[in-house]
Amino acid sequence: MFKKATWLHLRIPFSYFLLPIFLFAISLSPNLNEPGLLWLFVILHLFVYPASNAFNSYFDKDEGSIGGLKNPPKVDKNVFFIAQAFDTIGLFLALYFFPRNWTLAIMLLVYVLVSRAYSHPSVRLKKYPILSWLIAGFFQGAWVVWLVYIGLNDFSFTSIFKPHVLIPGFLASAILWGSYPMTQVYQHEEDAKRGDITLSIKLGVLGTFHFTAICFAIAAASYVWYFASYHELKYGLHFLLALSPVLLFFGWWYLQVRKSTMAADFKNTMRLNFISATCLGGFFLYFFLNSSGILNVAGAY
Repeated sequence: MFKKATWLHLRIPFSYFLLPIFLFAISLSPNLNEPGLLWLFVILHLFVYPASNAFNSYFDKDEGSIGGLKNPPKVDKNVFFIAQAFDTIGLFLALYFFPRNWTLAIMLLVYVLVSRAYSHPSVRLKKYPILSWLIAGFFQGAWVVWLVYIGLNDFSFTSIFKPHVLIPGFLASAILWGSYPMTQVYQHEEDAKRGDITLSIKLGVLGTFHFTAICFAIAAASYVWYFASYHELKYGLHFLLALSPVLLFFGWWYLQVRKSTMAADFKNTMRLNFISATCLGGFFLYFFLNSSGILNVAGAY
């Protein structure tokens, strides 16, 4: 039986921060497969993502705050074992509920292997600032979007190369490439102690804020272009409106950090993550309900 401390390292609530990617992904699907949608959510958010968190915790052995845990308990071998168990359950569920979709199973396995390479000392992608930034943003963004698209529709891998699928995948990654360094901004001392020279360390505290602001501006403009080109311009404008609370908090936080870099702490990082996930998740849910026609059907009754 795993101890409470072991379960804490799964950081299941932390999966909430990746929920907008899933909601964006399901909005692309031409087929509304409700059981498939539910099981993909469970596989990713309750098993695969938490397993990745625990695996990362086991090899990082952080003493300071980490994403989703202000005071992480010490890790032991149980953390490693629970990561193995959750990954195995996630893959088993994919094979059981999507029995003919081997592409989905392989894509999930690739995601698991990459997440392990991120932390495992034999590879430790985390210690390479640019490479880890590119890989983390790509696999948590574009790869998940395409994985969900293939899972819901039982399409072949080549279907992701269609522009209306390929472009949203990279748009999902663009958001994560902007936010990824911000998740590291309070961990400079802890990461440097382990020899992990992250992108945020390279940029510096203020440089991380500047980098994120530039990336978000490019990503926001790209989303507006995408919605105007493939859907309706109104969705692009609503996207910018949904981002406004994120921008307001980011601007306020930036001013605090200008006064003292001590303000670049765990508490404010989690606040930004929560506001961003809530606003983007709310928008993508609204977009999904509209693009799928669910709201129109409900309004007809």
